[in-house]
Amino acid sequence: MSTLAKSKANDAKIITLGCRLNTFESEVMGRHARKAGLDGAVIVNTCAVTGEAVRRARQSIRRARRENPDAKVIVTGCAAQVDADMFAAMDEVDHVLGNAEKMNARSWSFTKTTPRVQVGDIQSEHKIHAHNIERFGSRARTYIEVQNGCDHRCTFCIIPFGRGPARSVPVDEVVAQVKKIADNGVAEVVLSGVDMTSWGKDLPGTPPLGALVGAILRGVPTLPRLRLSSIDAIMIDDELMALVRDEERLTPYLHLSLQSGDNMILKRMKRRHSREEAIELCAKLKSARPGIAFGADFIAGFPTETETMFENTLKMVEECDLSYLHVFPFSPRTGTPAARMPAVPPAIAKERAGRLRVTGGQALCRHLERHVDTKGDVLVEKQGFGRLADFTPVKLDDTLPVRVGAIIPVKINAHDGEKLIGQII
Repeated sequence: MSTLAKSKANDAKIITLGCRLNTFESEVMGRHARKAGLDGAVIVNTCAVTGEAVRRARQSIRRARRENPDAKVIVTGCAAQVDADMFAAMDEVDHVLGNAEKMNARSWSFTKTTPRVQVGDIQSEHKIHAHNIERFGSRARTYIEVQNGCDHRCTFCIIPFGRGPARSVPVDEVVAQVKKIADNGVAEVVLSGVDMTSWGKDLPGTPPLGALVGAILRGVPTLPRLRLSSIDAIMIDDELMALVRDEERLTPYLHLSLQSGDNMILKRMKRRHSREEAIELCAKLKSARPGIAFGADFIAGFPTETETMFENTLKMVEECDLSYLHVFPFSPRTGTPAARMPAVPPAIAKERAGRLRVTGGQALCRHLERHVDTKGDVLVEKQGFGRLADFTPVKLDDTLPVRVGAIIPVKINAHDGEKLIGQII
């Protein structure tokens, strides 16, 4: 939910905060900046998911100005969309672009008459189209946007106001984009979006996500791996379930947006699933695809959460057989209903997040142990490191030169509690 990555597009520096969709969009912005001749500019692509994310964005902007005193500093992303005036008031900022504007090449041609703030009404956006990204530099995998926006209103989430309504890239555009990426030698494509399982709801015939996944796998038979990013736990359609069961190229890993394991908290979050439905779904997926691994997002210390409620979340880690946890202590986001609910003391939220991370570490160890003394195919991400299809990290012998992006057979000999130790066969 809040990661920091830095990349370069020609001489423009892009600081990317937040989700995988932001990572994809930064790649598009990098091309726009390069074509517009923004040499030396610094672009900060912000996240708005929590108050802490906004604080980090402001901190990154100030650091960018200190380190690049003569550069043009351009701020965009969800936080800029939600609170453009706040960023415009910062002396370090030259321009503020909204989430729709940042994807438009014309927005990057700054002149003396260009408004300092270009942030439109994101709720009026109703269409998106594929962007011609053939690969992310030399990366082993490429993220592409197939969906944006969200029509739901979880009480802790500001993102619908930063991303606008749910909208989908049409099937033919996605398939054509994936084909270009595969033809360029990329071994893995990751489908990304804000609310992935709502893909297709705004398209003719309202096709489900499974229809898109099936079309990609049929239309691009040369693609070795297709991966889904974070999805809603309650919205997996029958066609997608069948593909999970039958299609080996669809990677056996799903990252589920669970958030809590307690029904009352889920209700107060305005989530659309119960703990029982989440557990049943994971069991159904495990039955369909033995060996599938799950990651999950959890918020610890949500308003009104009692110790008993929190223990229900701890129990769910084992009940769902989760392998990877993304854990965050609740951070109130101004403008959301949850920010007005009776708060759990921050110290307790932090302590619960710590306990949940410990439980997650134990779950990861169990997952890693299952792989020891097995063989698997590893996608090499960088020298000495790669991942199995179920996203398990594998340390490789970094003295053996292997092409980044290659899928190689590996014997798993051990693990160190965080990653597997593999030997190239």
